[in-house]
Amino acid sequence: MANGVNRFSEPEVKSGYALIAPPFIYSVLLLAVPVGLIVLYSFWTDGYLEIIKTFTMENYIAAWTEPLYRQVMLRSLGVAAMVTLATVVLAYPVAYYVSFHVSGSKKALWLFLITIPFWTSYLIRVFLWKVILGYNGVLNTGLMKLHLIDEPLTFLLYNVNSVVITLAHAYAPFAILPIFVALEKIDRSLLEASQDLGEGKVMSFLRVTLPLSMTGVIAAVMIVFIPTIGDYVTPNLVGGPQGQMIANVIQLQYMRLDNYPLGSALAVSAMLIVAAVALVFLFLNRRFLKGSK
Repeated sequence: MANGVNRFSEPEVKSGYALIAPPFIYSVLLLAVPVGLIVLYSFWTDGYLEIIKTFTMENYIAAWTEPLYRQVMLRSLGVAAMVTLATVVLAYPVAYYVSFHVSGSKKALWLFLITIPFWTSYLIRVFLWKVILGYNGVLNTGLMKLHLIDEPLTFLLYNVNSVVITLAHAYAPFAILPIFVALEKIDRSLLEASQDLGEGKVMSFLRVTLPLSMTGVIAAVMIVFIPTIGDYVTPNLVGGPQGQMIANVIQLQYMRLDNYPLGSALAVSAMLIVAAVALVFLFLNRRFLKGSK
């Protein structure tokens, strides 16, 4: 081999480039180019029926200082945090039960059942929650027939509560699966050793199972938190005016107000916030990975 350092022959290198070229071009055209255009638009100015292509920071100043946009962004972060907390807290017991209390021959069946919600359209599931939580919906009707309430509850739909409930249900499988994988990797002999040393089941869980499964928990948090911030369909259908999130404001700027620069600045700001949150989760995940070795 030339210089004694070349590990691959020239034909192998060319064939490798040929294999990665299509997905690379696909990624550039459908991911990098649109994001680049959004960033470029965010530094331009919206004019009357045209875009003024002069550099400006006014869009970012408006995105970060206007009380309305700041309030919506904080609401989006709050909703994403509540959805993540509810989803992970409810998903962990399910994953724990499947991992520790279901026989090996039936685990595949349980995982299959967990993925059943993916069989239907996400839009249909949102509409179903609208039917359940509505003023004359299934929940209110059932509570009234049981004489638990005298009149339908109005706080179930068209607010932050309905957005959190709907999103928590939609993303539950995404949280269960990574937690289940982390629990499956735990050496069961460690739990036996913990109990042999006098620890009860609760303390064994807190000192052994939970710390060793934190990589799965952090992965579930990332999988749920990141897309939830940018969710558009659910707030639009069940959120009402009180449940609108940053994606709805961006859509308003693009489609209704025709203000592409400001909409792009809001989108870039949201992406930067999500990236910062993702980096924090990745750092925590690396720490837990090092601690589990």
